[in-house]
Amino acid sequence: MEIERKYLVNFLPEGYDACPFHEIEQAYLCTEPVIRIRKEDEEYYLTYKSKGLLVREEYNLELTGKAYAHLLEKADGMVLTKRRYRIPVEGTGFTAELDIFSGAYQGLMLVEVEFETKEEADEFQAPAWFGTDVTFSGEYQNSRLALQPDPKVIPVPPDPLR
Repeated sequence: MEIERKYLVNFLPEGYDACPFHEIEQAYLCTEPVIRIRKEDEEYYLTYKSKGLLVREEYNLELTGKAYAHLLEKADGMVLTKRRYRIPVEGTGFTAELDIFSGAYQGLMLVEVEFETKEEADEFQAPAWFGTDVTFSGEYQNSRLALQPDPKVIPVPPDPLR
């Protein structure tokens, strides 16, 4: 089960770039249900996600690099690329996953927090660097971004790195 909230990013937190990160490339074979393939550093996965925004089922299966490459040729839409930083959320015990996109969504920054229970998710108080909560809009789900015919249609806030 995946229980997570997703936010746009107001500004980058101090020291984020000293936190551990992963280079991620992902694409979608299907969006209803979501069937995703992902390369995370040198590991490969196929993921199934059920319908839902805050709470949904999620299953991961390991893939080989060869299987990933084969499936990548069959993916719909665009391949998403991003760097994911894992940042402790001070005073909460939670970890924020900050995604800084490259490629077609250069400049887009989203942050997600995963929870054990829906109650934890409901009670979570986001720090100041988190922006608008987009959990329930669905507009910023990666599966939706990958199929967007024109990435410029998705509002990307100004890049605070510039």
